[in-house]
Amino acid sequence: MSGTLNKVMLIGHLGDEVKMHYFEGGGSIGRFPIATNESYTNKQTGERVTNTDWHNIVVRNKAAEICEKYLSKGDKIYVEGRLKNRQWQGEDGNTRYSTEVQVQEFTFLSTKKESMANAQSSAQPQQPQEQKPTVKDETAKITPPEGDDLPF
Repeated sequence: MSGTLNKVMLIGHLGDEVKMHYFEGGGSIGRFPIATNESYTNKQTGERVTNTDWHNIVVRNKAAEICEKYLSKGDKIYVEGRLKNRQWQGEDGNTRYSTEVQVQEFTFLSTKKESMANAQSSAQPQQPQEQKPTVKDETAKITPPEGDDLPF
C-alpha cells in the first residue's frame, strides 16, 4: 500500500468549556478536551474498571464559533479529523509536546440546553399530545411487475 491515512473518530464528553482565540485576519480557533471511556470487568476481583483517556480537540473559524455557542462542559460530541503533533519551548526552557485532533467534521450528540429541556419536560406531568397528521407517500409503493416469480 503506497498511500497513508491519518484519521481519528471520537465520541466523548467535553471536559471543559470551548476556549476561543481570535486572530487579526478574522480567523479563530477553538480548543477543548474530550474524555473517552473504556470499561471492563477485572476477572480476578470481579470489579468494574473504567479508564478515561483525554484528547485535545482543535476546531477552526466558523466551526469553532458554532462549538463555542452550543457546547458546554459535559456535552456529548462526535468528532472526526486528523492527528497533529506540535512542539514548543515552555517558559522554563523545556521542549513541550502535544498531540491534537484537528477537527474536519463534528456532530453534537447532546447539549446542556437539550439535557436541561429534557429534564424539565420529564419533571412536568405529561399532557396528551395532539395526533400529528401522517403523510403517505404514494410514490413510495413498490409493485412488482406482473409475471415476476419472486419468492417474496
